[in-house]
Amino acid sequence: MTPPELPPSVALFRMASAHYVSRAVYVAAQLGIADLLADGPRPFEDLATATRTHAPSLNRLLRLLASVGVFAEEEGGRFALTPIGACLRSGVPGSMRALALLLGGAAQDAWRELPYSVRTGEPAFPHVFGTDSFSYMAQHPAEAVVFDEAMGEFTKEVAVVVAATYDFSRFGTIVDVGGGNGALLAGILKAHAGPRGVVFEQPHIAVRTRAHLAQLGVAERCTVVAGDFFAEVPAGGDAYMLKHVIHDWNDERAGQILANCRRAMGPNGTLLIVEGVYPARIDQSPASQGSASNDVNMLVCTGGRERSEREFRSLYEAAGFTLTRIVPTPMRTSVIEGVPR
Repeated sequence: MTPPELPPSVALFRMASAHYVSRAVYVAAQLGIADLLADGPRPFEDLATATRTHAPSLNRLLRLLASVGVFAEEEGGRFALTPIGACLRSGVPGSMRALALLLGGAAQDAWRELPYSVRTGEPAFPHVFGTDSFSYMAQHPAEAVVFDEAMGEFTKEVAVVVAATYDFSRFGTIVDVGGGNGALLAGILKAHAGPRGVVFEQPHIAVRTRAHLAQLGVAERCTVVAGDFFAEVPAGGDAYMLKHVIHDWNDERAGQILANCRRAMGPNGTLLIVEGVYPARIDQSPASQGSASNDVNMLVCTGGRERSEREFRSLYEAAGFTLTRIVPTPMRTSVIEGVPR
């Protein structure tokens, strides 16, 4: 049966109070509740003892999360995992725990100053913390680890669909610019036996990238180069790939990165941006909601933006590329291909 449509006032109330749930998910992730329930239902008193929390208050938190399907409340004050709650477990495929911690931490603090961004057009993050989000991560190693884990889990899933959707076998060397811990490039190299890879990252990230590539078993086919993509990127690649990098920056800064890729590649090189494409018109579909939410998050946290096909074409042209095609994947992420003009 189709659930009854909510009265407009109730629908708006749910939107206005959505932070109740997001903050509760953040606390449950901090406390590791899902890991404690991995072997089966437990009374809230046991969970409170294990997490050193106030039992009646923890019960209230768990009941809030049970009301939205994160946990299930059973008789006798016992709580159990649901398929949604299982995504808050750590160290399991598809884990969203790190992402819940990331979105509920400094990013949520920055969102409190959304009015500042709307008034000025500038990111709220530096306004709140006194430094940009990337410098903040470099200064807070524990939060940087959470960021790496969150991006790594998401990227592993993206790597599977991107490698299956786009033919990378024709490239000899793929340079992953701003490639994080190398999860995307590793997934592509595992799916395609021919290419070799280069992950290009900031020096403080590159150290962790080398270790991660060794764990993934692709270190012999992939090197790590440290540097600043606003200055230059490694030369000689057949393809230059940027996953969720360009949306972090405004058009001027994004164009600078792409222009450096253009200078580094030969006349037969290929540019591949792996990102979502902003719809030409926003409706109430999940795809539109995701794109619009990500777009405002970029405004708040980095000063970047999501871009439409028309905006990507303009960006490519300004950097010396022609956008040749957009290859969608099942994850609402596309491979946006360009070649030198």
